[in-house]
Order: sequence, then C-alpha cells, then structure tokens
Amino acid sequence: MAEEDRRAPAAVVFDALGPAYERAFAGSAPHRASLDRLLELLAPGSRVLDVGSGTGRPTAQALAEAGHRVLGIDVSPVMVGLAARQVPGAEFRLADIRETPLAEGSFDAVCAYFSLLQMSRAEQADVVAKLARAVRPGGPVALATVPLDLEGAEGLFMGQPVRVTSFTAEAFTRLVADAGLTVLSEEQALFTPDHPEAVPEPHLFLLARREAD
Repeated sequence: MAEEDRRAPAAVVFDALGPAYERAFAGSAPHRASLDRLLELLAPGSRVLDVGSGTGRPTAQALAEAGHRVLGIDVSPVMVGLAARQVPGAEFRLADIRETPLAEGSFDAVCAYFSLLQMSRAEQADVVAKLARAVRPGGPVALATVPLDLEGAEGLFMGQPVRVTSFTAEAFTRLVADAGLTVLSEEQALFTPDHPEAVPEPHLFLLARREAD
C-alpha cells in the first residue's frame, strides 16, 4: 500500500495545497466576523482548541494575538509545520480529531472551521459531540461548514481531487443541537476563494454554547 493511501484523505489534499489554501481564503469577511464573535465571549487567557488548524491563519493567530492559549491540531504535516512557523504564540500538533482523546471540559472554547467535510456523516456527528464534551459547561463552540446535501461526492477542490460529505444548513444546525449545544448565532454567505480553479461556495458559520450542567 502506498504511503499516501494509508493517510487521512484530508492530509493528502492539504499537504498538496499548503500556503495556497491560506491565500485562497484570506479574504473571507464572514470567517473574520465569526472569530470576532467568538473572541467577544472569551475570558482573558482562555484555553482554546482549534480543530483543523491549517496554516494557523487567521484562526489560531487571531486567538493567540488576543492573549489566549491555543492548541491547534491538524492531519496535514505540511499545515502543522506552516502553522508552527507562522503563529509561534500557539501550540500545534499533528493529530486526527477522530482518534484524539479529549478530557471532559478541558477547554474554555473550541472551534472547527471547515475541518469536517472529508469525514462521513456519522463521524461528523461523533466529532461535534466530542467537541461539545471537551468544552467546559457554558463555553462557546464555533463551527463552519459548506451547507450542502452531499454524501461521498467526488470533485475537485482547488485542483485537488476530494470526496466531500456535508449536511444542509438545517440538518447541520440540528446535529449541533443534538450534541448538547445551544446555537447563539448563524450566518450564511457565498464566498469565492482567491484561486483560478475555485468556484463560489456557500458557507455556514455557527456559534454555539455548551449547555450548563
């Protein structure tokens, strides 16, 4: 079996994209707005988990520059290396969230921006439930996805072959609520990445809170 075949599909895609991914999405005003809403809810020095941390920008960088303690995890070695260099104020680890144990209530906040799309629907539900448990009671969870009714759809993303699974906005919001999270805000936007092979994408940004015990 080739080395590439043994790795998570997302690792293969994002190793190939590298810095091009950051350039393509740097202009997303809704992503920045989502981060601003998250930052408003955080106490000074909060411990934040960034799932699918990519190059570290903008998410981990914005959180670290605001004085928070950030742990970013990603399946792509290339992305983890870039993030460690670009955001020295945060910690980054090479890990798959599906296989990473998270202690109950061990983070003040959790975010996962577009990092679930190459998982099955069952895996996405399990991961959101895991993240809900990992945040302290009353803590915020920021999530972003592409709200489309897709299951195992094959296509190209910035020139890279991908298989994508997602939910409609209503179904994803319901999944979040079923994980024990209360949705505080929801924003949908159409964004075209800055890349010659990119096409307009619908984006959904949710800010939720773990219900108090």
